[in-house]
Amino acid sequence: MQVVYEDNHIIIVHKESGEIVQGDKTGDRPLAETVKDYIKAKYNKPGNVFLGVVHRLDRPVAGLVVFARTSKALTRLNEMFRKGEVEKTYWAITSCCPEQPEGDLVNWLVRNERQNKSYAYDREVPQSKEARLHYKVIAHSERYHLIEVRLFTGRHHQIRCQLAHMGCPIKGDLKYGAPRSNPDGSISLLSRYIQFTHPVSKKNITIAAQLPADALWQALGRAINE
Repeated sequence: MQVVYEDNHIIIVHKESGEIVQGDKTGDRPLAETVKDYIKAKYNKPGNVFLGVVHRLDRPVAGLVVFARTSKALTRLNEMFRKGEVEKTYWAITSCCPEQPEGDLVNWLVRNERQNKSYAYDREVPQSKEARLHYKVIAHSERYHLIEVRLFTGRHHQIRCQLAHMGCPIKGDLKYGAPRSNPDGSISLLSRYIQFTHPVSKKNITIAAQLPADALWQALGRAINE
């Protein structure tokens, strides 16, 4: 576990692909418990450690996750996420390049609980929720493209579903139409930047995640500045 920011009220960590943020039916140890153990050991805290989960990343996704260390921060962060006051930017690798290098996607998503999958529609349908994001192609390699995504809503599998609906499934994401899996079971989606006003101190927090060590991620990262 890599801690990228911490103070008395919040802690931001880098989640590896394959980790779960909160406990689920698999029974695998969640990242939240690892963070609790870290706080307990570092600060020599007796008893149970308070840690609030304010948002999640899908299991195969890597990148930044924010936790609350106090109930005050948890309440305020929950409200900030609900109102869209936390700016979240993701990077995704796709083998198909969007027809337009930049644009807004607006779809209506329906979640299928049994399949753990969302389906995108171009108009409102029963049980659907509006999903909005902005995308921009920021780098290319011979076979792949790096897309920066800014989320405006937080729907189930939103980026994965909307990019696939556009004809650009994320590399390694078999569930949404990628032809092959990644060797490590990840999908090539990274929670890259997070920016918000601190819920207690009110200072600006801007954090960037490290790129995965994978050669393709590194090559596309270098290509942005070329």
